[in-house]
Parts: sequence; C-alpha cells; structure tokens
Amino acid sequence: MGVPAKHLPLVLLPHGGPWYRDEWGFDAFPQWLANRGYAVLQVQFRGSTGFGKAFLNASTGEMGTGGMQHDLTDGARWAVAQGIADSSRVAIMGGSYGGYATLAGVAFTPELYTCGVDIVGPSNLRTLIESFPPYWAPRTRRWLKRIGDVLTDDALNRRISPLFHVDRMRAPLVIGHGANDPRVKITESEQIVKSLRARGHDVTFVVYPDEGHGFGRAANNLDFSGRIEEFLAKHLGGRAEPWTKMEGSTAEVR
Repeated sequence: MGVPAKHLPLVLLPHGGPWYRDEWGFDAFPQWLANRGYAVLQVQFRGSTGFGKAFLNASTGEMGTGGMQHDLTDGARWAVAQGIADSSRVAIMGGSYGGYATLAGVAFTPELYTCGVDIVGPSNLRTLIESFPPYWAPRTRRWLKRIGDVLTDDALNRRISPLFHVDRMRAPLVIGHGANDPRVKITESEQIVKSLRARGHDVTFVVYPDEGHGFGRAANNLDFSGRIEEFLAKHLGGRAEPWTKMEGSTAEVR
C-alpha cells in the first residue's frame, strides 16, 4: 500500500481450469504477492466461464500457441505499456492449467518472462489425456473437442505441448507437484524437468509425497510459498522472508 503503480515487478497469475474464472473476493495469492511488492495481473482469457457461450467457445482450438495464450501475453504487455510493470521483471505463475500456461509462456514467448512458477501443470497434452481414467470419458471428449485431437494428431500435440519446446525456454523455473495427483500425473512434471536439465536449464523441482492436485496440508503450502517467495525475490526483487525448513512439511527437492 502507498507504492505508486509504476515500473513494478509483475506476476501474471493465470487461473486453472482452463474453463473456470477468477472471481471477485478475497484471494490469498494475489494479496500475498501484492504485500511483497508485486503488481499482480489476473486475466480472464478466452474460455473463462461466466461471460457467455461465445466467449467460452472462443477458446476452441486456441490453447498453447493460440488465442488463450495470446490473451495472457497481451495482458502482460499491456501492463508494461501502461508503465505499471517493469519489462525486465515479469513472472508468470499458476496451477493446473495455469501451470501449463506458465510453461507455454516461457516456451512460446521467452523474451517476455524473467522467471516462472509451475504448480501441478501438464507439459505434454497427449500424455495428460492418456492418463485420464476410463470414468473420465466425458471429460476426455470435452478436452479433445476444445483443444483438438492430440491423441491422433501428433503435429498438433507437438505444436502446443511445452515439452517439445524446452530448447526455447530460458527463464528459470520452480516446479511443484504432488506425488499422488490424479488429474495431472507427476510424470507431467518429471518429463519436462528431465528434458530441461539435459540442457542445463535452471529448474527447481519440489515434490510433496502426500499431496495430490494442489497442496492441502498447511505445512506443505507454507513450505512451497516460502520457496516461491525466495525465488521471486531473487529474480524480480520483491520482498521475502528467508526460507527456512517448515516443520511437518514433506517436501522433497528432486
């Protein structure tokens, strides 16, 4: 509070889903980041719910290299053009689809982002959908209708899956995942971490053996938040409390 909204470090925070939305009301993540000195931008990119069917359907065929990601890119560039954000200090961070958007952002617009935080995000859309259990058949049909048939169209999958574009990534990353995640299997993070490290990329991989799709235990949430805070401070220059080992957290840095 009391800090002019000029040339601030920016955290772009895309929501999960992706067919979901950010809602008005208290949201701990933006409040926490703002307290640490960051401008926070949440974009209702095309496909976000609550704005009518046309806006929802505008996401069809637009994942990764299309309009859904362009909306996020345009939002970050708008904040820079308005003088709100410092172009040399822009991070992207999100969970689930927001994690995918983070990986897509640092892959497809590497010049834009200083660093990224991916929380339980998929890296390969084909292996993501292949991991869906049989009783998720309606969800599988929805995903294939919205993003295209990445199960049979290899060119499409390779075009929009960040795993195949790690050679373009240059921003340092923190990746967090729950070992028991039923929605986005931990292999989604393991495979991109392996590929990034083979190229000498700066990536920190934190696994919580007792967590699933997102982190439910307070000790694990505090642990990972502390790691994020330290990471963002290092690369963007915001405030941070020194990270210390959190009693009760099961974090494993792999």
